[in-house]
Amino acid sequence: MTLILASRPNPYAGSPLDRAGVRREDAAWIEAALAHPESLFVPVWRARSLLRGVEEGRPEAVYLAGAAAEALREAGGAWAFLGTLQGQAVFAVDVSGVEDPAPLLPAGLGAFEDLRRTAGALAPDEASVLAHARGLMHWRTRHRFCGLCGAACEPASAGHMMVCTGCGVQHFPRTDPAVIMLVWREDRALLGHSQRFPNSTMYSTLAGFVEPGESLEEAVAREVAEEVSVRVGPVQYHSSQPWPFPANIMLGFYAEALSDAITIDPGELRDARWFRRAELRDPDAHGFQLPRRDSIARRLIEDWMAAA
Repeated sequence: MTLILASRPNPYAGSPLDRAGVRREDAAWIEAALAHPESLFVPVWRARSLLRGVEEGRPEAVYLAGAAAEALREAGGAWAFLGTLQGQAVFAVDVSGVEDPAPLLPAGLGAFEDLRRTAGALAPDEASVLAHARGLMHWRTRHRFCGLCGAACEPASAGHMMVCTGCGVQHFPRTDPAVIMLVWREDRALLGHSQRFPNSTMYSTLAGFVEPGESLEEAVAREVAEEVSVRVGPVQYHSSQPWPFPANIMLGFYAEALSDAITIDPGELRDARWFRRAELRDPDAHGFQLPRRDSIARRLIEDWMAAA
């Protein structure tokens, strides 16, 4: 198989931020940046991001500064320094503690929406920043207590660490690795219909979490064998994608199948089939859907088709 390179960055990747990690331990700098009228705040409300133009099909991220940001900061809970954007400090702030955040926003500024609803229409740099904020706030709001002794944790390192007040252990943000792979054989690709989407006709690439003590290539082979009983040979890396829904990094691969027969795991899949490129180029005519456009699964399929 010819090496297939990623045709372009995946959605939610390619952040414009300088994460400026050295600033996280500079308490005076962080305090001054929090109070600076030009610092930007990226609010998150119950895993939703502040957007405008969604209904019109032209979504834009809304970052707050000055007086508009102050009201959210006063009502907010967890916050974290994300980095700098063209010299301006950027913070995430979680406002999930309020039942309705709308009164805190200037009229007509936007609304809190599921980031995935933008389906790849959001500008890539904005999508990356919103995904970053969403993922970090998810971790912050779910790690308020120590997993070792149960005592309360306090934030440190500008929101990138939680320190247990009981045993003193340091907790850091979690990102769970998952492999996602397009299995191919000659001119066909193997796609599955997940049990998670019973009311959809979507067929997608196979995927699964990496287990302890397992290489990425071993995870690819194991997941394919478990889900469809197909053996694979060479495994080729394609690209990765942050997927903070809630806390994953998707590691994309191509895997060449060494066998054809499919036996699905009914706990994971409703169906799995081999598809030719002609079918993938016109899924509607063949009665199925491809994965959403902001997913690495769609990118794996599109780049494989283009490589013919």
